[in-house]
Amino acid sequence: MRKLCLAMAMGGMLATGLANAQSTLRIGLQDDPDVLDPARARTFVGRIVFASLCDRLVDITPDLKIVPQLAQSWTVGPDNKTLTFKLRTDAVFHDGTPINAAAVKANLDRARTLPDSNRKSELATVASVDAPDDQTVVLNLSEPDASLLSQLSDRAGMMISPASFDKDPGGKPVCSGPYQFKERVQNDRIVLEKFPKYWDAANYHFDRLVYTPIPDNTVRLNNLRAGDLDIIERVAPSDAKAVKDDASLRLAPVTGLGFQSISVNLANGARADHPLAKDKRVRQALDLAIDRDVLNQVIGEGMFQPAHQPFPPASFAYNKSFDRPGRDPKKAQALLKEAGYDRVKVEITFGNNTTMQQVFELVQAMGAEAGFDISLRPVEFASLQSSLARGDFQIGQSGWSGRVDPSGNIHQYLSCKGNLNDGKFCDPAVDKLLNDARAEADTTKRRAMYDQVLAAMQDQRPIIYLFYLPWTFGVQAKLDGFVPYPDGLIRLKGVSKK
Repeated sequence: MRKLCLAMAMGGMLATGLANAQSTLRIGLQDDPDVLDPARARTFVGRIVFASLCDRLVDITPDLKIVPQLAQSWTVGPDNKTLTFKLRTDAVFHDGTPINAAAVKANLDRARTLPDSNRKSELATVASVDAPDDQTVVLNLSEPDASLLSQLSDRAGMMISPASFDKDPGGKPVCSGPYQFKERVQNDRIVLEKFPKYWDAANYHFDRLVYTPIPDNTVRLNNLRAGDLDIIERVAPSDAKAVKDDASLRLAPVTGLGFQSISVNLANGARADHPLAKDKRVRQALDLAIDRDVLNQVIGEGMFQPAHQPFPPASFAYNKSFDRPGRDPKKAQALLKEAGYDRVKVEITFGNNTTMQQVFELVQAMGAEAGFDISLRPVEFASLQSSLARGDFQIGQSGWSGRVDPSGNIHQYLSCKGNLNDGKFCDPAVDKLLNDARAEADTTKRRAMYDQVLAAMQDQRPIIYLFYLPWTFGVQAKLDGFVPYPDGLIRLKGVSKK
């Protein structure tokens, strides 16, 4: 009898353990996010956490349509200079305060004016925000902005509780999504717990989310294969076949909207004193030294489609004529000599994950054959972002997950006051083209303006594009309902374990 009771007790403990395991979803990230404040954040990987932590005014579908989230509907004024949102009536922040028009106005005003906000250029056309009643928000624009709605589907449109503004919104965010912040241990884990008062709580099936940063691709994959993780993002191309061949796993790839590139520090502090900053011919030479097809085949396993511009092939702004021919080390050497250099020393600063280490080791070898002595400086990913922002780099890795509207892939990188313009490139003619293109609704006219920007970039090379980013997820086969999105975010509505 005693043995039977013990067995029953152990069985009950096992069942409880399984139930608890099923109530937690574990996600492996390639990098550790930076600050968890939507207004100040810079990293792509942080957006993955925000997708479950902070609701936005609008969201996107897998086929890139804009759909309601906190805003139930919206209208554009007849002069295209007002954007009016009608808000949900059943949404609250994680501190229980209502998500009303006053709160939305406070968030947008904060994102537009906070000294270290990284949303300023995304909201640059918003002249003022009105809240005429609790459920109505009116954005008054200084000029028409065809990109604004898509910007509000991301961090610019994310809402945190105004009551938390003066506390620690980056360390302990009080947000608006299906999961609320529980704890963070830097470089170890971010834990979210289900928010029972979320307006759509019935469609979210996990009690807890645990995000674990694991920069090493092999370690991340091994944790997935061992069952210690349920989802991993950015499966290395060399591991894709292994995931496909494992019956317990599923590979979930999707074509992305973004790019991987190198930004050149042209005028951001003392470290801008180097040959690439002084002469565009040296930048052109480095561009010509890089064989993107080799990067694609050797590291990307055919998944790193070569890029020469910020617009992916699916974008109306993409123009194939700006895709340059392959590597030309002899021409690169000739350009260096023309600029007065036999060899050029330069340092690349990049995030210390396995894939980027491999990419820049190849770039280093290619550059050596063309006259460049490249030293590599790997840093923690969150440190990379602060290094770029303060100008602590000569040339640096600059990856972008992409946006639905082409303005989101270029304006904040190239406009003189762009919040992601880490190299401080500034050309008033390019600024005007970028602003005019953002204000123009006609896609044919917009493309013509972007063509002029691409021509200027091809001449100046402030950014050297390497390849377009695919989003490839590894998922436990027992996970139902997971759909990859082109923006690379992990959305968990309807996702459950079998």
